[in-house]
Amino acid sequence: MMFFMRRLKNRVIAKVITGLPALAKGFIEAYKPWESEDIPWTLVEKPLVQSTVAIVTTAGVHRKDQKPFNMHDKNGDPSFREIDGNTPLRDLMITHDYYDHTDAEKDLNIVFPIERLQEFASEGIIGKVADAHYTFMGHIMGPHIYTLMEMSTPEVAARLKKKEVDYVLLTPG
Repeated sequence: MMFFMRRLKNRVIAKVITGLPALAKGFIEAYKPWESEDIPWTLVEKPLVQSTVAIVTTAGVHRKDQKPFNMHDKNGDPSFREIDGNTPLRDLMITHDYYDHTDAEKDLNIVFPIERLQEFASEGIIGKVADAHYTFMGHIMGPHIYTLMEMSTPEVAARLKKKEVDYVLLTPG
């Protein structure tokens, strides 16, 4: 019962903040994010029209048959899910209590724009859509930041590199 009440509280807060921008501003100003001075940057010189593009999102998207993101842990879930690029949107869902995903549930392309990437590929704007995409839950705090930074994201980066992905479209939740 306690877990249900905490999830309900998180969902209500997300909806209230979405509906009252002035209140959201207060939450944003009070938030102190973890900061890094050494974020790597690699200039990509390959033209987009010849490139493979993948999606990485923090929107808590996953296939319905995959383990949902852990909503029991108040520090979040630093794990990731791999989603095949051919997975129909109807087979995906969102498990994430820390943002209002009402609109994203109506059109998952808002946070996981796979159909838009497929259109770009068919129109010749991008070379091709990657075979695999990766999803995280964006609410990560405390000790899970280390797990995310030292284990999960390097694993995803290695998988993207192995699959010869040139560009990654990052989308928030």
